[in-house]
Amino acid sequence: MIARTVTANAAQPNIRVGDERLIKLTVNAAQKVTSLLTRQGRPNGVLRVAVVGGGCSGLQYKMDLQDGPASRDILVESGGVRVVVDPKSALYVTGSELDFIGALDGGFKVKNPNAATSCSCGESFSA
Repeated sequence: MIARTVTANAAQPNIRVGDERLIKLTVNAAQKVTSLLTRQGRPNGVLRVAVVGGGCSGLQYKMDLQDGPASRDILVESGGVRVVVDPKSALYVTGSELDFIGALDGGFKVKNPNAATSCSCGESFSA
């Protein structure tokens, strides 16, 4: 089971809890996200990973730090980091691994087994 529904109350949005079969962070990525959340004053925040239209291959990843999950999100804890994915994006990122490379041409990199093709910059893909 990749996700199970969690009953909402007045203080929490209606979310589903998933596991690392949806998306997994490497140790480097988890450390970087934790550092960024702390720097922004959001120690209990989440990393939102989404797939949107655009880029040279048709789809691209969008990542954002937020205070918490939104209604209908799938919440995964990986490497001590809470990651949220909307249901539509989950179709594209299932099985992906998010890494962080600290080199000059580095940054966050997604290893996505669902990507049929990707562009040379590594920022977009097609499924």
